[in-house]
Amino acid sequence: MSNIKIFDSKLELAQFFGGLLKERTAQNEKVNIALSGGSTPKAIFDELANNYAELIDWSKVHLFWGDERCVPPTDEESNYKMTLDHLLSKVSVPDENVHRIQGELNPEEARAKYDTLLGDTLPVVDALPQFDIMLLGMGDDGHTASIFPEEIDLWNAEEKCVVATHPQSGQKRVSLTGQIINHAREIYFLVTGAGKAEKLDEIINQKPGYQNYPAALVNHPFWLLDKEAAHKL
Repeated sequence: MSNIKIFDSKLELAQFFGGLLKERTAQNEKVNIALSGGSTPKAIFDELANNYAELIDWSKVHLFWGDERCVPPTDEESNYKMTLDHLLSKVSVPDENVHRIQGELNPEEARAKYDTLLGDTLPVVDALPQFDIMLLGMGDDGHTASIFPEEIDLWNAEEKCVVATHPQSGQKRVSLTGQIINHAREIYFLVTGAGKAEKLDEIINQKPGYQNYPAALVNHPFWLLDKEAAHKL
């Protein structure tokens, strides 16, 4: 399938994305990216920091997040902190180009502020804010961003972002909704590891019940996979 690329390793996947971002920044004056948390983006951030710090014009890059845990930005669980540690502290993205979700606030207040920020900062296309690049991960349970199967109705919420609840821990999170995710110009699913193989097989091959997984509701993504995640395809 033309929308699936399978790499031998997480490093190779990261190298591919580095080349992609270099190309996009060379072609455009501004690139608005929604980042994902998790181990695969961490590998990408390390690759960008190690090998693309001087090759990319970071002043063109504007960073947002697809979701964030409702924790302070100094917390080890913060997606922002992971990005800060592995990328932002090592490349020259201007501070004003970093648009984080304020997870330290009351969850509803954090959601409302991010909702406003998206409307004020991103280009509006067909009445909706539009990202250039949307990076998504997929959980072992088929969730994406912080839309979980137990709250799949949040995918179709009218708001640009919602407060979601982790089904096991009860932790509150702010997440983009389906209309914003699917409105991005390019959507990349970054999926690595054998633990993702079963759900990936169900979703990509549209097996019975696949639409119960939020990750299956993403329109026309590019799948960037390692061999372990893809081994059932």
